[in-house]
Amino acid sequence: MLNFVYWPISAILWFWHKASGFLFDPSSGISWVLAIILLVVTIRILLFKPMLNQQRSAIKMQQLAPEMQAIKEKYKNDQQAQALAMRQLQKEMGVNPLGGCLPILVQMPVFIGLFHVLRSFNRTGTSGNALGMSVGQNWNTPNYIFGVDEVRSFLLARVLNAPLSSSVGMGEDQYAAFTVPGTPADFTRMDIMIVAIPLIVVAALATHFNARMSVERTRARQEAGLVKRQEGPMGQQMDMMNKMMLWFFPIMILVTGAFWHIGLLVYMVTNNVWTYFQQRYIFGKLDEEEKEAVAAKKAAKREAQEKLAPKVGQKPINPKKGGKRQAAQNAQQLQSGEASTANKASSHLPDGNSAKGQQGPASKPAPGQKPANRKKRKRKKK
Repeated sequence: MLNFVYWPISAILWFWHKASGFLFDPSSGISWVLAIILLVVTIRILLFKPMLNQQRSAIKMQQLAPEMQAIKEKYKNDQQAQALAMRQLQKEMGVNPLGGCLPILVQMPVFIGLFHVLRSFNRTGTSGNALGMSVGQNWNTPNYIFGVDEVRSFLLARVLNAPLSSSVGMGEDQYAAFTVPGTPADFTRMDIMIVAIPLIVVAALATHFNARMSVERTRARQEAGLVKRQEGPMGQQMDMMNKMMLWFFPIMILVTGAFWHIGLLVYMVTNNVWTYFQQRYIFGKLDEEEKEAVAAKKAAKREAQEKLAPKVGQKPINPKKGGKRQAAQNAQQLQSGEASTANKASSHLPDGNSAKGQQGPASKPAPGQKPANRKKRKRKKK
């Protein structure tokens, strides 16, 4: 049913096993472990860009939380209008809520696919979810892209004497699949536990600390005022999710880890360690981008204030109290004064034609002097 997942996963694992075979014995456990690790690296490199976009989208969603809450309150009785307003807000801010789901949607099939491929190396046994093949049938059956010789190589590979496709909870009737047909098993359940239990504990701890890093960063940003803490039902839901990430998921790994193959535990540990260092890098990058954005916003605000600030000796203009109209009147008066000065200068030119029949502008009286009355002066001349 999920062959479209199983075949690509087996192909990537096959490729890296061939590549690691140039460094180590292809039938050795270290060669297969390295192939699983490189499978994780391949998937996570392909998902790095979507993961970065997911974190950026998460930051924007946190910043939009107050506006989204206001929309919910405004359209609480109209779900259709509420959804439309939400989509419009997310579109304006360039937020794609589904984009943040891509890394999770990709990693889950990878996990399921690897679980199935590793499990399919051993199809013997009749207990639990065993597939019921005999040891001889399993020994001669390919596993997706892996041929018969590669299946045998994987079955005989050991990590500290524990088969890679074995688990703590595996029935002993399946142990014979990891040896040449007709020979007894050369390992015990204790051999499996010595390898599996440390991997289970490391995977659970890594899951916890990855969640703690994310939760503490969110809390620090809330305390710094970069994002507002969500209140009401959304805040309670977020607190519940944080608790599940911190405690429930790690505990689930401890409980169910006994049924995971050692190869799958290697995948889990590698994936969680990669996540830890990737989160440190991404969070640092996003924090730096946020600081630059805040600094740019402050610089733009300061520049706008400097443009509105009055010059030295100039009375401040208050736009709310008619400052714009006053500024326009001042500019008009200034232009009128310049025109008057130009006319006065032209009236004193030696060219008589230019002044003939024209009366220059009245001269400004000296301080304390009574202004001259031009009409009375004309009568006296008559």
